[in-house]
Amino acid sequence: MDIIRLLFAILLPPVGVFLQVGIGLHFWLNILLTLCGYLPGIIHAVWVIARK
Repeated sequence: MDIIRLLFAILLPPVGVFLQVGIGLHFWLNILLTLCGYLPGIIHAVWVIARK
């Protein structure tokens, strides 16, 4: 399942975070980071998935 989450984290960062933690602080933060720039959203999504 982590491979699927990482794939989503690269393609659609908020979806990867949603699959890991649901709708919460990290999800909304990731949407904000993705809107500011695609790369910060990817970095944050991979970090959220890797830390658990």
